[in-house]
Amino acid sequence: MALWLAAKGMPVHPLAPGTKTPAGNCAGCREQHHAPSACPCTARGRWCHGFHAATTDEAVIRDWWRQEPRFGVGVSCGPARLVVIDVDTHPAALPDRGRLLPGIVIDERVDLTGLGSGYDTLALLAAVRRRPDPARDSGTLRVRTPSGGLHIWYRAPLGGPAVRSSTGTGSRTALAWQVDVRATGGYIVAPGTRTAQGAYEALPGARVPAPLPLWLGAELARTGHHPAPRQEPEPERAARPRTAPAAAAVRETGRDDAHRILGPLLAEVRDCAHAPSGTAFSEKLNRAAFTAGGLAAAGHITLPECAGLLTEAADAARPDRSRRSQLVIDSALRAGSHRPIHPKGRP
Repeated sequence: MALWLAAKGMPVHPLAPGTKTPAGNCAGCREQHHAPSACPCTARGRWCHGFHAATTDEAVIRDWWRQEPRFGVGVSCGPARLVVIDVDTHPAALPDRGRLLPGIVIDERVDLTGLGSGYDTLALLAAVRRRPDPARDSGTLRVRTPSGGLHIWYRAPLGGPAVRSSTGTGSRTALAWQVDVRATGGYIVAPGTRTAQGAYEALPGARVPAPLPLWLGAELARTGHHPAPRQEPEPERAARPRTAPAAAAVRETGRDDAHRILGPLLAEVRDCAHAPSGTAFSEKLNRAAFTAGGLAAAGHITLPECAGLLTEAADAARPDRSRRSQLVIDSALRAGSHRPIHPKGRP
């Protein structure tokens, strides 16, 4: 499994036999505290520092598992462009309904009887957004955990913002209660790995991760899973390059132009609400999404923002066909992403 995953471009690292934790560091790394990036062990083909040592190098991988055939397999999510939705079933008291779906108010009339795990809150989130339940998404790799939970593997969009890991209990950055996110800065246990509690088993369906659904990408953005841009130290005013204000203006202008271009297209979609048919709704939505994909590919707007704007416009015009609208949005955004559009130039 380790070599198969590496061949798919997913860096792997060993897990200690019978566990889901990374194999231990060498004696030198155990005794001396240092940053993984400064450790010489990786260059020497050692597995120190867990997912920081993950690799796709076939020779290194063969050597690791030759030394210990009982190793489990971990995958470093960030370099693999993985976003894994980790559904938990831990026994715990149900929190206040305001904490079940961070940022979403659940009406008091909604009956929460029987809700008790991440399966329930993920399904609730999907229902609120009128989207299919990811736990039932057989179009992507899904892995049953020994505790009865579920790992839903997705690929992050190329060129999109990084997605950071989080936990779904007691975290300010959470997708839902008992729903964790494994992404940049974390690792995931590969199917086939066996621990003392049992095996991680792939469920029937796809054997590789599908692209992250745009609506889930928008939810991750909404719930703070995109790290804040790194703030560089502000230089002294006298030493500031003369070109800095101009560069900032160009970036801001590019974003403004992207919204200027998308605005009329989204308005056309919303205007379809005035008539139940005969408005060329699908064509207008397709055109708006294709344009949004091109603008996102050129770096003038993010894909999650595009998805949110398009979904809002589509649902405003045709609230009864949100699933069909999402198919149009997903397809057109992907198609548009192959033809970057620069507002001041040609696609």
